[in-house]
Amino acid sequence: MSGHSKFANIKHKKEKNDAAKGKIFTIIGREIAVAVKEGGPDPNNNFKLATVVAKAKANNMPNDTIERGIKKAAGEVGDVNYEYVTYEGYGPGGIAIIVDALTDNKNRTAANIRSAFTKGQGNVGTPGCVSFMFDKKGQILIDKEECDLEADDLMMMALDMGAEDFSEEEDSFEIITDPDSFDEVREALEKEGIPMMSAEVTMIPQNYVTLTDETAVKNLQRILDMLEDDDDVQAVYHNWEE
Repeated sequence: MSGHSKFANIKHKKEKNDAAKGKIFTIIGREIAVAVKEGGPDPNNNFKLATVVAKAKANNMPNDTIERGIKKAAGEVGDVNYEYVTYEGYGPGGIAIIVDALTDNKNRTAANIRSAFTKGQGNVGTPGCVSFMFDKKGQILIDKEECDLEADDLMMMALDMGAEDFSEEEDSFEIITDPDSFDEVREALEKEGIPMMSAEVTMIPQNYVTLTDETAVKNLQRILDMLEDDDDVQAVYHNWEE
C-alpha cells in the first residue's frame, strides 16, 4: 500500500499544541464514559473499553487520568447520555468528508456541522453518500525514531500477527488490519514493546483527490478547522491529498 499523505503528518499534528492534546483527551474521555456505560468499568470484561484505553495510551494519556476517567464514568453511569452520530458530505472540489460525533444534543451538533460545511462552500449529504468511497480499517502508526526494529523485521512481525498490509513512510511505519483483527494485532505489538504513535479503527479513502484552486483549498481548510474546533466532533475523515 502506497503512502497515505493524510496520515504522514499525524505526528506533527499531535505535537502542534497543548490545546490539540486537550481536545484529544476530551474526545477520549467521552469515549471512556460511553464504553463504561455500555459494558462496565473493567477493560478485561469490556472489549470496547479496552479499545478506548489502548487509544488513550497511544495518545500518551497518563494512566492515572485514564483510571480517573473510568472511575468517574462508573459513578455517573445514569448521567451519561452521549450518543454517536455520523454525518457525510462534500467539500469544495467534490472532496468527500465523513464526520463522527459524540453528543448529548443532536440538534446542536447537526446545526454546527451544517454551519461548518456551509461556511466552507460545502454541503451535508444523506447517510451513505460518501462512505462507499472509504474502507473501514484498523490503522497503527509507529514512529521510526522510537522503533528499534528494521522495516522488514517489523513488517514480517505484523503480518504474522494478522495484519493485512504494511507500508513505510518518511518518518513512520503504517500497519493496516481488518477491523475485526485490529485489537489482536495491537495487543500483540504492545506485548512486544512496540511503541505506537496512533492506533485506531479508521476510515481510509480508496482514492485521493488533489485540489489546485486556492479558493477551494482555503474553503476546505475552513470546514476542517471548524470541525476540529467543535467539541462534539470525535473524528473527521476525508480524501483530500494534502
